Amino acid sequence: MVKVIIVNEIIPSEQVLNRIYLVRSVKVMLDYDLAKLYNIETKVLKQAVRRNIKRFPDDFMFELSKDEYDVLRSQIVTSNRGGTRYLPMAFTEQGVAMLSSVLNGDRAVQVNIQIMRAFIQLRKMIYSNDALNKKIESLERKYDNQFRIVFQAIKRLLKDDENRHVKTIGFKMDNGKKK
Repeated sequence: MVKVIIVNEIIPSEQVLNRIYLVRSVKVMLDYDLAKLYNIETKVLKQAVRRNIKRFPDDFMFELSKDEYDVLRSQIVTSNRGGTRYLPMAFTEQGVAMLSSVLNGDRAVQVNIQIMRAFIQLRKMIYSNDALNKKIESLERKYDNQFRIVFQAIKRLLKDDENRHVKTIGFKMDNGKKK
């Protein structure tokens, strides 16, 4: 008997996954995307974070530089967000988890759970890709080694053919005389 667990998703996980970016070699979510998911204004999210800034060390949250923001905007093909005056805050997985302690409400809790699940799903996808890549590399090494042995054997045979003297059939002549 198979049990089916129905999870009431406030937000489809694809929407969350599409809002996770790689900045400074770290997977992050930006403040305006999080605000949309939490159904609050970006300004409210930033105020809550600033009031509790001690909860957000640099490895939990950082502000993007102008260059990072420009590069990210060009990659995700967005407008300039109505001329934002402040650079966005980028939250790592731990920073998003910490948001649950500064944002109140049932929606905040549910959205946070969904985001954590999306990060876990992303890690699993990355792990499965790594495992697949390692298996392919292993197979390549195995078959490269086997083919190397075959090619070495062929080269040896060719070399032996070059070194082999042609044997004549019949009598050998010494000084023009038959033996």
